[in-house]
Amino acid sequence: MFNKILIANRGEIACRIIKTCRRLGIGTVAVYSEADRDALHVRMADEAFHIGGAAASESYLLGDRIIAAAKESGAQAIHPGFGFLSERAAFVEAVEAAGLVFIGPPASAIAAMGDKIESKRLAAQAGVNTVPGYIGEIDSAEEAVGIAEEVGLPVMIKASAGGGGKGMRIARTPEEVRDGFRSAQNEARGSFGDERVFIERYVEQPRHIEIQVLADGEGRCLYLWERECSIQRRHQKVVEEAPSPFLDEATRIAMGEQAVALAQAVDYRSAGTVEFIVDQKRNFYFLEMNTRLQVEHPVTEMITGLDLVEWMIRIAAGESLPFEQGDLRRDGWAIESRIYAEDPARGFLPSIGRLRRYQEPPEAEGVRVDSGVEEGAEISMYYDPMIAKLVTWGPDRERAIERHQAALDNFYIRGIDHNIPFLSAVMAHPRFREGRLSTDFIAEEFPEGFAGRLLEEQERREMAAMAALLELRRQARGAPLAKQDLVVELDREPVALSVEPTEDGIRAVMGEESLEVAGDWWPGEPLAHFLLAGREVTLQVECSGLYLQIFHGGAIVRALVMRPAVAALSALMPVKAPPDLSKFVLSPMPGLLVSLKVKVGMEVKVGEEVAVVEAMKMENVLRALADGRVKAIHAEPGTSLSVDQKILELE
Repeated sequence: MFNKILIANRGEIACRIIKTCRRLGIGTVAVYSEADRDALHVRMADEAFHIGGAAASESYLLGDRIIAAAKESGAQAIHPGFGFLSERAAFVEAVEAAGLVFIGPPASAIAAMGDKIESKRLAAQAGVNTVPGYIGEIDSAEEAVGIAEEVGLPVMIKASAGGGGKGMRIARTPEEVRDGFRSAQNEARGSFGDERVFIERYVEQPRHIEIQVLADGEGRCLYLWERECSIQRRHQKVVEEAPSPFLDEATRIAMGEQAVALAQAVDYRSAGTVEFIVDQKRNFYFLEMNTRLQVEHPVTEMITGLDLVEWMIRIAAGESLPFEQGDLRRDGWAIESRIYAEDPARGFLPSIGRLRRYQEPPEAEGVRVDSGVEEGAEISMYYDPMIAKLVTWGPDRERAIERHQAALDNFYIRGIDHNIPFLSAVMAHPRFREGRLSTDFIAEEFPEGFAGRLLEEQERREMAAMAALLELRRQARGAPLAKQDLVVELDREPVALSVEPTEDGIRAVMGEESLEVAGDWWPGEPLAHFLLAGREVTLQVECSGLYLQIFHGGAIVRALVMRPAVAALSALMPVKAPPDLSKFVLSPMPGLLVSLKVKVGMEVKVGEEVAVVEAMKMENVLRALADGRVKAIHAEPGTSLSVDQKILELE
C-alpha cells in the first residue's frame, strides 16, 4: 500500500479522495492554483503545493508541475480525480516515466476510449451495441450536412475528445447542422485542443444509463450495476440515481455484460464507466466509456457498500479484487443531485461570487454531502460551477426521494445563484416520482425556464399558516402572541385566516380547516423548522422589509402578512411594470465576449445571432429579442462581461 498520494485535482473530488486516504492511513498532497490558495482541499491535505495561475491551463492542466510536486513531496502515486488530466494518456505515461504510479487505467485504455471515434469502432468489434452514425472525421460544415441527411435527422454532433456536454449539439435541420458543427468544433478546440467531431443519429426520448465497472488488471472485471443519469441540462447531468427505475433484470445484466466485454477488450484496470443511450423499448446503444472516476460514483457506493476510491487505490497498489460478480448485492436506492452555482431562471447560466452563507444539511441516516467549499469560499469563473453533491439513500426509491427533499430544504446557500429550488421541484415533479425520465425531461417540463414551483391549493393554505407564524414571531420579539384575524398575500394572492396562540405556535383557521403550526424560529435564523399538522417541515426564510421571502420544496414565495384593513388597501396598490429591455442585448452571465456578429447601423431580426459569450468553457449564442437597427456597441470582443452588462443597443 502507498504511504503518500498526490491528488491532481481540486474542489469536492479532492476532498473526497482525501477522506478515503485518511481512513486508509495514507498521507495526502494537494496542489492548488492561485485562485485556490485558500481552498478547503488545500487545508485538508497533509501538504500542499502551488502550481500556477488561476486558469486551469496555467495550473491543473500542467502535468509537469504536478509530477514535480509529487516528486518533491515524496508521494508514490497520483490520483487524478475527474476532469483536468484524468483522461490524458500522455499524462499517465509521464507519471509512469517519472517512477510514480497513476491511480487509474493504463494509458492505452485511456487513449482507446478517449477518442470517441476510435472507441465506437472498438465497441462494435467487442460486440457492444452502437448507435447508427458516421464515425469518421468530418472536414467541413457542408460535409456534415450531407452526412446528417444520410444518417437521418435529427442527429447529435459530438466532439471526438469531448466530455461534460462540451462540443455537443443536437441538430434537427440542415441549418442547425451547419451552426452546430461550427460551435461544436470551436468548443472542442478550446476545451480539448482537438476540433474533430463526429455525427450519430439522435435517439428520441432517450434515457442515459451507465454501467460502473471495476477491474483489477489480473483478468477479473465486474460490473457494479447501473446508474440512471437522464436528468440533464445542456447535456450535463444534474440528478443521478441507482438503480434505474426503468431497467428490467434481463436488460440490466445484458448491459453489464457488454460493459465488461468492452473493458476487457482494452485490458482495463481500475474503476471506469460505460455509458449507454436507452430508448423507450429498452434497446441500448454504446455512448462512450469514461476511463476515470465519475462525478456520480457515490450512488453506486451507497447501494453496494463499496468505496470506489479505495478500490482504485488498492488496485493501483497491486491488489486483486477479493470478490466475484455473484458476490455483489444491491441494497436499497440512492439519489444524487449536483448543487450548481447557476441561475435556473436564466437558462441555468453559471453564477460566480462569494458564498456569503453556506450551511449543509445536518448529518442524518441516509444523507451524504460531498463538497469542497465552506462559508466564505469563492466560486470562480475559471472552473466548473458545481458546489457540492447531495446524496441520499433509502430502502426504496420513494424513501430516498423523501430524504432528498428534506435535505434540499436544509441546504442553505446565499451570495450566489444556485439550483437548489430547481432540484427540489424536480424531486416533487409527478413525472420524476413515477420514474418517467428522459434526457429531454428538463426541456419538456420546464420549457420556459424555472422561477419557482407553483404551490397546489392545499400547499398555499399551509404556507399561509406558516408565514403567519413567522411574521407574528418577527413582530412580537419574544412577547406573547395574540388571537387575531390576518390576510397573508402569497405573491399577491390573498389567503384570509384567523390565528390563535398555542403553547409553541399557532392554530390557523381558514374556513372549515384548522392547521396547527409549532416551532421555535426567531428573526435572523435562516432556517425555520416547523411541525405542521404532525409532520416536520423546513423553510428557508429571508426578511426583506415588510416581506418574507420563503423557499420550500422548490417554491419561491414572497409573503406579506397584514391586518384585514391594511390588506384591503394593499389590493388597490398598482403593480410596477418592469423596464423594457428588449432593445438591449445584455450578457446573461459573467463571461468573455468571444465575438460580435453585427456592426453599428446593421439591421437585425428577432432571433438573429448577434454575439457569442464564453463562460466556464461553454459557448453561449446571444440573439436579438426585437427587430431593429444597431444603434451602439457597448462591448468589444475580448471584454470580460458581468451579469446584465450591455453588449449592444438597438433603435
